[in-house]
Amino acid sequence: MTTEPTTPSEDSGTGIVIRPFTESLPMALLQARESAMRLFRPMLATHGLTEQQWRVLRALSAAPQPLDAGALAQQTFLLAPSISRILNNLADRSLIERSTNPDDQRQTLIDLSADGRALVTSVAPQSESLYNRIESGFGRERLERLLSELHDLAAFEHNPGHDVNGHFDGGELHDSDVNDGDLHEGDFEGNRS
Repeated sequence: MTTEPTTPSEDSGTGIVIRPFTESLPMALLQARESAMRLFRPMLATHGLTEQQWRVLRALSAAPQPLDAGALAQQTFLLAPSISRILNNLADRSLIERSTNPDDQRQTLIDLSADGRALVTSVAPQSESLYNRIESGFGRERLERLLSELHDLAAFEHNPGHDVNGHFDGGELHDSDVNDGDLHEGDFEGNRS
């Protein structure tokens, strides 16, 4: 099902042509995030964790092998200075272990320590209980659809100028778009926002 994009209009008589603030995707995502985090923050606080520290611990617990700081920053959407500060805090609390990458002596790998794994194991049931609360209030199928749509939206970010099916929609044209041989005259007639 395809819907027409929202048409920007003059915003409240200011002369600025932009979509309504109430239909701002970044704001809607922030509001949804805050609603979810209001449930999780108090629980994390009882374990002495911030949401960013929990994000790092969760990423490490889900990784099949130790991660370097760059990969960890990328997976958790945290900036390098924040990752550094968080890792130092977690190391001071003996929740992570650092080791030298045997394949590249310049690189440090990070993994959960036994205490870190025990903490994640302790927090996990409480986290799942909060997810169950969200599912019961929002609906399991709706939550699954929402997560699927959010994954599609995140993938779209990595391929600007293309819709979620990979079709050129009139965004910025890159050399790789021209070289694939799949563009046609009508491909340049897209909606710009």
